[in-house]
Amino acid sequence: MTGNSGAGNNNRTIVVQERDRHLLRELGVMRVVDREQVRIVAQFGSITRVNVRLLALTRAGLLRRFFVGTTAGGKKALYSLSARGAALVDVPERGLRRRNDEALVGNFFALHQLAINEIYCAVKYGAIPFRQVTFKRWLGFYAPLTSAQRLIPDGYFELQTASDVFTAFLEVDLGNESLAIWKGKAQNYLKYALSGNCEAQFGQSRFRTLVVANSERRLQSIRRTVAGATERIFWFTNLEAIERDGLFGAIRLRPKGDERQPLIKAIPTTL
Repeated sequence: MTGNSGAGNNNRTIVVQERDRHLLRELGVMRVVDREQVRIVAQFGSITRVNVRLLALTRAGLLRRFFVGTTAGGKKALYSLSARGAALVDVPERGLRRRNDEALVGNFFALHQLAINEIYCAVKYGAIPFRQVTFKRWLGFYAPLTSAQRLIPDGYFELQTASDVFTAFLEVDLGNESLAIWKGKAQNYLKYALSGNCEAQFGQSRFRTLVVANSERRLQSIRRTVAGATERIFWFTNLEAIERDGLFGAIRLRPKGDERQPLIKAIPTTL
Protein backbone atom coordinates (compact mmCIF):
# COMPACT_ATOMS: atom_id res chain seq x y z
CA MET A 1 0.00 0.00 0.00
CA THR A 2 1.26 3.46 -0.86
CA GLY A 3 1.04 6.13 1.80
CA ASN A 4 0.40 9.80 1.31
CA SER A 5 3.43 11.08 3.20
CA GLY A 6 6.53 12.22 1.40
CA ALA A 7 10.08 12.64 2.63
CA GLY A 8 12.75 14.75 1.08
CA ASN A 9 16.46 15.49 1.32
CA ASN A 10 18.84 17.07 -1.18
CA ASN A 11 15.85 17.89 -3.38
CA ARG A 12 14.86 14.21 -3.60
CA THR A 13 11.34 13.19 -2.60
CA ILE A 14 9.76 9.75 -2.41
CA VAL A 15 6.31 8.48 -1.52
CA VAL A 16 6.70 6.56 1.72
CA GLN A 17 5.02 3.18 1.43
CA GLU A 18 3.73 1.00 4.25
CA ARG A 19 6.62 -1.41 3.63
CA ASP A 20 9.03 1.49 4.12
CA ARG A 21 7.37 2.35 7.42
CA HIS A 22 7.61 -1.27 8.52
CA LEU A 23 11.32 -1.31 7.69
CA LEU A 24 11.94 1.94 9.57
CA ARG A 25 10.10 0.62 12.63
CA GLU A 26 12.15 -2.57 12.51
CA LEU A 27 15.34 -0.53 12.32
CA GLY A 28 14.24 0.99 15.64
CA VAL A 29 14.77 -2.52 17.03
CA MET A 30 17.61 -3.83 14.85
CA ARG A 31 19.64 -0.58 14.92
CA VAL A 32 21.99 -1.41 12.03
CA VAL A 33 21.28 -3.84 9.18
CA ASP A 34 22.77 -5.20 5.99
CA ARG A 35 21.02 -5.72 2.67
CA GLU A 36 20.04 -9.34 3.32
CA GLN A 37 18.43 -8.46 6.65
CA VAL A 38 16.46 -5.69 4.91
CA ARG A 39 15.29 -8.21 2.31
CA ILE A 40 14.01 -10.51 5.05
CA VAL A 41 12.19 -8.00 7.26
CA ALA A 42 10.71 -5.98 4.37
CA GLN A 43 9.94 -9.15 2.37
CA PHE A 44 11.43 -8.03 -0.91
CA GLY A 45 11.35 -10.58 -3.71
CA SER A 46 14.70 -9.67 -5.27
CA ILE A 47 18.00 -8.08 -4.34
CA THR A 48 17.57 -5.58 -7.19
CA ARG A 49 14.40 -4.19 -5.60
CA VAL A 50 16.15 -4.05 -2.20
CA ASN A 51 18.99 -2.02 -3.69
CA VAL A 52 16.67 0.41 -5.47
CA ARG A 53 14.56 1.07 -2.38
CA LEU A 54 17.51 1.41 -0.01
CA LEU A 55 19.09 3.96 -2.34
CA ALA A 56 15.84 5.94 -2.49
CA LEU A 57 15.37 5.90 1.29
CA THR A 58 18.98 6.95 1.83
CA ARG A 59 18.77 9.80 -0.68
CA ALA A 60 15.52 10.94 0.96
CA GLY A 61 17.35 11.22 4.28
CA LEU A 62 15.39 8.47 6.04
CA LEU A 63 18.37 6.13 6.32
CA ARG A 64 22.09 6.54 6.94
CA ARG A 65 24.45 4.37 4.95
CA PHE A 66 27.90 3.12 5.97
CA PHE A 67 30.44 0.69 4.57
CA VAL A 68 32.42 -2.18 6.08
CA GLY A 69 35.10 -4.36 4.57
CA THR A 70 34.42 -8.00 3.67
CA THR A 71 36.65 -11.04 4.01
CA ALA A 72 36.89 -11.15 0.21
CA GLY A 73 38.49 -7.73 0.17
CA GLY A 74 35.45 -5.80 -1.00
CA LYS A 75 32.96 -3.74 0.94
CA LYS A 76 29.28 -3.90 1.78
CA ALA A 77 26.75 -1.32 2.87
CA LEU A 78 25.07 -1.13 6.27
CA TYR A 79 22.07 1.01 7.13
CA SER A 80 20.75 2.77 10.24
CA LEU A 81 17.83 5.07 10.94
CA SER A 82 18.44 8.77 10.52
CA ALA A 83 16.81 11.27 12.87
CA ARG A 84 14.32 12.02 10.08
CA GLY A 85 13.46 8.35 9.62
CA ALA A 86 13.03 7.75 13.35
CA ALA A 87 10.73 10.75 13.66
CA LEU A 88 8.61 9.60 10.72
CA VAL A 89 7.62 6.35 12.48
CA ASP A 90 7.98 7.66 16.05
CA VAL A 91 10.75 5.35 17.28
CA PRO A 92 13.99 6.16 19.12
CA GLU A 93 17.08 6.82 17.01
CA ARG A 94 19.42 4.13 18.35
CA GLY A 95 21.51 3.33 15.31
CA LEU A 96 25.00 4.31 14.26
CA ARG A 97 25.64 8.03 14.54
CA ARG A 98 28.36 8.44 11.99
CA ARG A 99 28.69 10.51 8.84
CA ASN A 100 26.77 9.19 5.87
CA ASP A 101 28.88 6.86 3.67
CA GLU A 102 31.60 6.66 6.33
CA ALA A 103 33.79 3.52 6.32
CA LEU A 104 33.49 1.57 9.58
CA VAL A 105 36.78 0.04 10.68
CA GLY A 106 36.82 -2.27 13.69
CA ASN A 107 33.32 -1.23 14.74
CA PHE A 108 32.38 -3.93 17.24
CA PHE A 109 28.94 -2.47 17.89
CA ALA A 110 27.93 -2.93 14.25
CA LEU A 111 29.28 -6.48 14.00
CA HIS A 112 27.67 -7.50 17.28
CA GLN A 113 24.32 -5.99 16.33
CA LEU A 114 24.34 -7.70 12.94
CA ALA A 115 24.85 -11.04 14.70
CA ILE A 116 21.96 -10.31 17.08
CA ASN A 117 19.83 -9.40 14.06
CA GLU A 118 20.51 -12.81 12.52
CA ILE A 119 18.79 -14.40 15.51
CA TYR A 120 16.01 -11.81 15.42
CA CYS A 121 15.30 -12.53 11.76
CA ALA A 122 15.30 -16.29 12.38
CA VAL A 123 12.94 -16.00 15.37
CA LYS A 124 10.47 -13.50 13.91
CA TYR A 125 10.62 -14.14 10.16
CA GLY A 126 12.07 -17.63 9.82
CA ALA A 127 10.11 -20.82 9.28
CA ILE A 128 9.05 -22.47 12.54
CA PRO A 129 8.90 -26.27 12.03
CA PHE A 130 5.89 -26.73 14.34
CA ARG A 131 2.34 -25.73 13.47
CA GLN A 132 1.52 -25.09 17.14
CA VAL A 133 4.40 -22.64 17.69
CA THR A 134 4.23 -18.97 16.74
CA PHE A 135 6.34 -15.90 17.35
CA LYS A 136 4.92 -13.76 20.18
CA ARG A 137 7.32 -10.89 20.89
CA TRP A 138 10.92 -9.65 21.02
CA LEU A 139 12.33 -7.07 23.41
CA GLY A 140 15.63 -5.20 23.32
CA PHE A 141 17.40 -3.75 26.35
CA TYR A 142 19.28 -0.49 26.81
CA ALA A 143 19.60 -0.60 30.61
CA PRO A 144 20.15 -3.36 33.21
CA LEU A 145 17.23 -5.68 33.94
CA THR A 146 17.25 -4.56 37.56
CA SER A 147 18.98 -1.82 39.52
CA ALA A 148 20.72 -4.45 41.64
CA GLN A 149 22.47 -6.23 38.74
CA ARG A 150 24.59 -5.08 35.80
CA LEU A 151 22.85 -7.48 33.44
CA ILE A 152 21.85 -6.23 29.98
CA PRO A 153 20.82 -9.12 27.69
CA ASP A 154 21.22 -8.84 23.92
CA GLY A 155 17.53 -9.64 23.54
CA TYR A 156 14.52 -11.46 24.90
CA PHE A 157 11.88 -13.34 22.94
CA GLU A 158 8.76 -15.39 23.48
CA LEU A 159 7.26 -18.16 21.37
CA GLN A 160 3.67 -19.24 21.92
CA THR A 161 3.24 -23.01 21.99
CA ALA A 162 0.05 -25.05 22.20
CA SER A 163 0.24 -25.22 25.99
CA ASP A 164 2.81 -22.71 27.21
CA VAL A 165 5.03 -19.75 26.38
CA PHE A 166 8.68 -20.46 25.60
CA THR A 167 10.81 -17.58 26.93
CA ALA A 168 14.49 -16.90 26.41
CA PHE A 169 17.12 -14.24 26.94
CA LEU A 170 19.79 -14.00 24.25
CA GLU A 171 23.54 -13.53 24.64
CA VAL A 172 25.62 -13.26 21.45
CA ASP A 173 29.38 -13.55 21.98
CA LEU A 174 31.93 -12.58 19.32
CA GLY A 175 34.93 -13.38 21.49
CA ASN A 176 35.56 -9.93 22.96
CA GLU A 177 34.44 -10.52 26.56
CA SER A 178 36.68 -12.14 29.16
CA LEU A 179 35.71 -15.40 30.82
CA ALA A 180 35.62 -13.51 34.11
CA ILE A 181 32.78 -11.43 32.69
CA TRP A 182 31.02 -14.63 31.68
CA LYS A 183 31.38 -16.01 35.20
CA GLY A 184 29.67 -12.85 36.47
CA LYS A 185 26.92 -13.17 33.87
CA ALA A 186 26.22 -16.75 34.91
CA GLN A 187 25.91 -15.73 38.53
CA ASN A 188 23.67 -12.78 37.67
CA TYR A 189 21.32 -14.84 35.52
CA LEU A 190 21.07 -17.43 38.29
CA LYS A 191 20.25 -14.74 40.84
CA TYR A 192 17.70 -13.27 38.48
CA ALA A 193 16.05 -16.67 38.02
CA LEU A 194 15.76 -17.13 41.79
CA SER A 195 14.55 -13.58 42.45
CA GLY A 196 11.12 -13.85 40.87
CA ASN A 197 11.77 -10.68 38.87
CA CYS A 198 11.20 -12.42 35.54
CA GLU A 199 7.58 -13.10 36.42
CA ALA A 200 7.13 -9.57 37.73
CA GLN A 201 8.67 -7.96 34.63
CA PHE A 202 7.62 -10.31 31.81
CA GLY A 203 4.79 -12.38 33.27
CA GLN A 204 6.84 -15.58 32.92
CA SER A 205 8.11 -17.69 35.81
CA ARG A 206 10.76 -19.57 33.80
CA PHE A 207 13.29 -18.68 31.12
CA ARG A 208 16.33 -19.96 29.30
CA THR A 209 19.48 -18.05 28.45
CA LEU A 210 20.55 -18.86 24.89
CA VAL A 211 24.24 -18.26 24.28
CA VAL A 212 25.35 -17.97 20.65
CA ALA A 213 29.13 -17.92 20.24
CA ASN A 214 31.15 -17.08 17.14
CA SER A 215 32.85 -20.50 17.06
CA GLU A 216 32.67 -23.98 18.59
CA ARG A 217 35.93 -23.38 20.45
CA ARG A 218 34.62 -20.19 22.00
CA LEU A 219 31.36 -21.96 22.85
CA GLN A 220 33.22 -24.62 24.80
CA SER A 221 35.28 -22.04 26.72
CA ILE A 222 32.18 -20.13 27.81
CA ARG A 223 30.37 -23.36 28.60
CA ARG A 224 33.10 -24.57 30.96
CA THR A 225 33.09 -21.21 32.72
CA VAL A 226 29.32 -21.14 33.15
CA ALA A 227 29.26 -24.77 34.34
CA GLY A 228 31.37 -23.71 37.31
CA ALA A 229 28.53 -21.45 38.45
CA THR A 230 25.39 -23.32 37.37
CA GLU A 231 24.18 -26.32 35.38
CA ARG A 232 20.79 -24.68 34.90
CA ILE A 233 19.25 -22.03 32.62
CA PHE A 234 21.99 -21.92 29.93
CA TRP A 235 21.92 -23.41 26.43
CA PHE A 236 24.89 -23.03 24.06
CA THR A 237 25.38 -23.02 20.29
CA ASN A 238 27.31 -21.08 17.66
CA LEU A 239 26.51 -19.00 14.59
CA GLU A 240 27.79 -21.58 12.13
CA ALA A 241 25.50 -24.28 13.57
CA ILE A 242 22.46 -21.98 13.28
CA GLU A 243 23.35 -21.16 9.67
CA ARG A 244 23.82 -24.84 8.87
CA ASP A 245 20.92 -26.48 10.76
CA GLY A 246 18.56 -23.63 11.54
CA LEU A 247 17.58 -21.99 14.80
CA PHE A 248 15.34 -24.90 15.82
CA GLY A 249 17.85 -27.67 15.04
CA ALA A 250 19.41 -30.03 17.56
CA ILE A 251 22.48 -27.82 17.99
CA ARG A 252 22.45 -26.78 21.66
CA LEU A 253 24.48 -28.02 24.59
CA ARG A 254 23.72 -27.63 28.28
CA PRO A 255 26.51 -26.56 30.67
CA LYS A 256 27.33 -30.26 31.15
CA GLY A 257 26.73 -33.26 28.91
CA ASP A 258 27.39 -34.03 25.25
CA GLU A 259 23.86 -34.42 23.87
CA ARG A 260 22.89 -31.63 21.49
CA GLN A 261 19.27 -30.62 21.84
CA PRO A 262 16.75 -28.63 19.77
CA LEU A 263 15.39 -25.25 20.78
CA ILE A 264 11.95 -26.78 21.33
CA LYS A 265 11.24 -30.50 21.47
CA ALA A 266 8.95 -31.96 18.82
CA ILE A 267 5.28 -31.47 19.59
CA PRO A 268 2.92 -34.30 18.57
CA THR A 269 0.41 -33.24 15.94
CA THR A 270 -3.20 -33.48 17.06
CA LEU A 271 -5.27 -35.40 14.53
